[in-house]
Amino acid sequence: MNIDTIRNIGIMAHIDAGKTTVTERMLFYTGRKHKIGEVHEGTTEMDWMDQEKERGITITSAATTFSWKGHRINLIDTPGHVDFTAEVERSLRVLDGAVAVFCAVGGVEPQSETVWIQASKYQIPRVVFVNKMDRKGADFYHVVNQIKKRLGAHAVPVQLPYGKEDGFRGIIDIIERKAYVWNEEDLGATYEEGDIPPQLEGDVARSREELLEALCDFDTAFMEEYLSDEASVQPDSGRIREVLRSAVISGKLIPVFVGSALKNKGVQRLLDGVVDYLPSPADRPPVEGLLLKTGGTVTRKADEKEPFSALVFKIMTDPYVGKLSFFRVYSGKVSVGDMVYNSGKDRRERMGRIVQMHANKKEDKKTVSAGDIVAALGLKTLTTGDTLCDLKAPLVLEEMDFPEPVIYIAIEPKSNNDGERLAQALSKLSEEDPTFKVRTDQETGQTIVSGMGELHLEIIIDRIMREFSVEAKVGQPEVAYRETIRGSSKVEGRHIKQSGGHGQYGHVVMEFESLDPGTGFVFESKVTGGRVPRDYIPAVEEGIRLASENGTVAGYPLIDFKATLLDGSYHEVDSSELAFKFAAMNAFSEGIRRAQPVLLEPVMRVEVITPEEYMGEIIKDIGSRRSKIVGMEDRQHGKVIVAECPLKEMFGYATSLRSYSQGRANYSMTFSHYSEVSSAIAEKIVISSTKRHHIV
Repeated sequence: MNIDTIRNIGIMAHIDAGKTTVTERMLFYTGRKHKIGEVHEGTTEMDWMDQEKERGITITSAATTFSWKGHRINLIDTPGHVDFTAEVERSLRVLDGAVAVFCAVGGVEPQSETVWIQASKYQIPRVVFVNKMDRKGADFYHVVNQIKKRLGAHAVPVQLPYGKEDGFRGIIDIIERKAYVWNEEDLGATYEEGDIPPQLEGDVARSREELLEALCDFDTAFMEEYLSDEASVQPDSGRIREVLRSAVISGKLIPVFVGSALKNKGVQRLLDGVVDYLPSPADRPPVEGLLLKTGGTVTRKADEKEPFSALVFKIMTDPYVGKLSFFRVYSGKVSVGDMVYNSGKDRRERMGRIVQMHANKKEDKKTVSAGDIVAALGLKTLTTGDTLCDLKAPLVLEEMDFPEPVIYIAIEPKSNNDGERLAQALSKLSEEDPTFKVRTDQETGQTIVSGMGELHLEIIIDRIMREFSVEAKVGQPEVAYRETIRGSSKVEGRHIKQSGGHGQYGHVVMEFESLDPGTGFVFESKVTGGRVPRDYIPAVEEGIRLASENGTVAGYPLIDFKATLLDGSYHEVDSSELAFKFAAMNAFSEGIRRAQPVLLEPVMRVEVITPEEYMGEIIKDIGSRRSKIVGMEDRQHGKVIVAECPLKEMFGYATSLRSYSQGRANYSMTFSHYSEVSSAIAEKIVISSTKRHHIV
């Protein structure tokens, strides 16, 4: 297909805003499937995992492809629950546009903000779909105002709702100045076009003026046409769409659509919006990569004549065909049987079977080119974030960053046979999910698995037992604490042993200092005059990195610090990389103790939505959990309480909230930051971690 007719889009939103229902309607109206799937019935095409069907939520991003009005749309349906935010992150990294779905009742919710920030990070052009206009309490204008205020987006409606709640009938197109009413009898497959109802003409005129004025701010030529007295040069609907498309692609404007996916209203016009306003791969800036030989940068245009380059953004284990590697082709083309280069791993791979994915179904492709999103089978060395490229034009594309886990549990197999299967399961699942970490506690020998939240780990454990037939004992969830330093220190570290023959000699002088939150670990060498041979300096860095995995307060990883190698000495015969690694580790132990080490805990942003009569009890309960109330606001369906609370205090909160509100309140929780623990709390954590030896 012509690359200008390709759209690579994602559907993103807060949980329960209706993303998967929107996707299912798109599949139905484009003819990709012939029966509408429903989330509440567990019959959706995109939520194909057993765990998704049982819980009625999206857990893993699922890809599909369909056609609409001569355009091919490659779509990824992403999860809405915060525990699976990495699925959204890696999907947005390879997409050209996104549809942000908002509930007409809930509006901008916590995960709405998270995915919006993720899309802004990759400068993804967006359109908005205000869904669930049929629900009681739906308020289109309130949601649009929230998008403007809370997300800082220049949102402009291109449609208005025709009715609301039980009286929601269809939409009013502001650009065409037409009303569209969907037919209930054929599941919304057809709709009738008519004139704007008289009672809505004022709203349409105001919204149209707002839209045209926003386009004038973007395009001076359009402004001259709009302000002209000549009727012949007044912008028509085609001209309006042309300028709006440019404004959307540049990220200046966000067009707002409206409908009710469950009631089969508005989805076809949303598809028109995807085709009309979201960019093709050719509309996006060329991808930038790092040249391996020179270290310089190079760009690749979305053109099949350019050298081949692609980014692997997802790994999935298929029980029937093995490892699936999802990748986005940014430039060039590749065919089955071609030799490609995995630049990150410095390995050559022969391209085996290539498939176009439709949820968990596969359609074979012989050749794919710039703009395609597909999966490959049988490429063994690939991991998430790897670059595939032409052997003659190697480069490395920018990798993806994923958040660190905040919660962990211990898991033990019940038998030796289970132990082998458990090891295999953990290996495959950690390869699939960059936010799922596995390690072995050196003191107890226990296997420790870490994730983004209780639901994340619950799903992982369920998959281990169900998909891999593993019988295992599972511990209670624990918080993944961190350590850092508040001061600085300068120390010497030595590793000297003599036991006949060659000895071991390593000597370093190190300085340790604190860094700003989020900086991570930084290493620098200031050694001069060959006091520490250049070949041994990487071993010093590796020694510090290994030692930092177990801090000095309670054995948790040390973060946000800098280690500087100032000086040292070596022995011509007895020095080795291993000796300098041990010397660095010894320096770390002493240096960190002198640099005011402190314990950090993950703090969550908690948003509680409750009827007003339960506010007092809920605020009192939140206050007892070492939390800080940071905001309160009114919503049509109740009050919203926003608080920052340590993750440790949130275990079991769902049960308490149900009790205080008779099941009428609900909450959502996202990671906010790491915060220093008071000395009294830290003392308890140290004692607890010493007893369990569950150190992450």
